[in-house]
Amino acid sequence: MKRAVMLRGVATVVAAALVMPVLGGAPARADQRRNAQWYLKRLDIAAAHQVSEGAGVTVAVIDTGVQADRPDLKGAVLPGSDVTASGDGRQDELGHGTAMAGIIAARGHGTGRGLLGIAPRARVLPVRPASGPLVVAKAIEWAVDHDARVINMSFAVGGGDDLAAAVAAAARSDVVLVAATGNDGEEGIDGDYPAAYPEVLAVGASGRKGEATKFSHRGPQLDLVAPGVDIPVIGGKLDREYRVVEGTSASTAIVSGAAALIRSKYPKLSAADVVSVLESTATDKGAPGRDDTYGNGELNLVAALKAAARPSRPAPATSAAVIAGTGDDDDLPVLAIGILVLTGAVIALVVGVRRRRA
Repeated sequence: MKRAVMLRGVATVVAAALVMPVLGGAPARADQRRNAQWYLKRLDIAAAHQVSEGAGVTVAVIDTGVQADRPDLKGAVLPGSDVTASGDGRQDELGHGTAMAGIIAARGHGTGRGLLGIAPRARVLPVRPASGPLVVAKAIEWAVDHDARVINMSFAVGGGDDLAAAVAAAARSDVVLVAATGNDGEEGIDGDYPAAYPEVLAVGASGRKGEATKFSHRGPQLDLVAPGVDIPVIGGKLDREYRVVEGTSASTAIVSGAAALIRSKYPKLSAADVVSVLESTATDKGAPGRDDTYGNGELNLVAALKAAARPSRPAPATSAAVIAGTGDDDDLPVLAIGILVLTGAVIALVVGVRRRRA
């Protein structure tokens, strides 16, 4: 039977694309947790943090809430909202939202201890729950109204007019929207929203060697992949202190952290520019160019930060494409007249100069 959600073992839509095995045995020391974050080295996070740590950027995490009293998240979590009940989103019994928040903005504790987020100086805005398209639409609207510049959506729900409208409005409000594609290993869109909306950056999972994981959902909506296996995360209220997880949820949080780094360092870049930079600098994998397994490739964090410093600018409206007829047909007569007038002016100028010289 086709799944309604993508999480294995938790009966809730919001926990969508994450597999969360609990660590057994005695708890390891916190510095060992930092060492277990293998993907930080793969992404060259030390070099990235010399450029940006995400300061000044608010990342909304639409999820199960965030357990704000965890040591690695101290000072990182803003008062948020429960759009269906009272509360400010800063408690999390299920642990999924806390895990995502830690991947994005964990600050560790002590010297080199605890987990380190992709954007450790960013602020997390918890918004819960994500239990259906209408509720998610309200959560997106609330996050936009409260100055989120990036929205992380590590889940999947069905589509709907309200959700589509909220996503489109958020994009018009210059918000970077990032969502998980899912963990079923299948191919196609299959109603996996919000990742399937064109305004959303859809993220799949890669392994330790950059390969697409077997569980990562494939399809035309996929934009890029990021590490999604053996990811240490912070536990929620009813969890152990730390877990190790896999899934496209974790990959999505990594990409949201990357977007926060860019938005912090280059605040004048539009959301569309940030997405373009992330896609265009991804390390190409699989078949040359974009494909349904890797999208545009695997996240290359340092390359994205470098490219953001010199983003390409869009072509002017009177580009060759418009002149060739790819624009609105109603614009062509006006464009033709403009070209004739400009040509006549140039000719008159040249003739005048020649006469004066004579």
